[in-house]
Amino acid sequence: MAEFPVNPNRLDPYKGTNFLVYFGPSTTPVPGIRQVSGLRWDTQVISYREGGAANLYVLAPGSTTFEPVVLTRGRTQDASFEEWAALVWNMQPGSVALNEMRKEVRIALLNEAHQIVMAFVLHRCWPIRYEALGPLDAMDTAIALESITLQYEGFSRDTSVAEPKQP
Repeated sequence: MAEFPVNPNRLDPYKGTNFLVYFGPSTTPVPGIRQVSGLRWDTQVISYREGGAANLYVLAPGSTTFEPVVLTRGRTQDASFEEWAALVWNMQPGSVALNEMRKEVRIALLNEAHQIVMAFVLHRCWPIRYEALGPLDAMDTAIALESITLQYEGFSRDTSVAEPKQP
């Protein structure tokens, strides 16, 4: 089977520089995200011995944990990171709707023609860290950054996204 069934003449893998991130059911991407830390899970290995087999250990999969994902972007007037983070730490009785605290996050990978070629959905995300302003240095030419770290309860590939025919 070809690596790119719809575009068999394509030889290069997709680049990690073209992507969009969506919070919740929104069809508008979160603006300015420059880095996504990556999606990873780890499954614990359980080792046990069977009775009667003195030197034989059997290995089995245990619980799976999901590595938090960090979204970083240049600091702008867009308050979507800040507003979501505030829902978690500023929980006053009656002030937070629990259905707003957790969101599905969609990360879409784009090809060079900016067509969505693949997408992943992070399930039941909530912010566990918010950095409103990264380090500032008058001697540096870097932009001001903000970041949000999200914990989630699993991710899956969005199988409704099919490889588009490239122009």
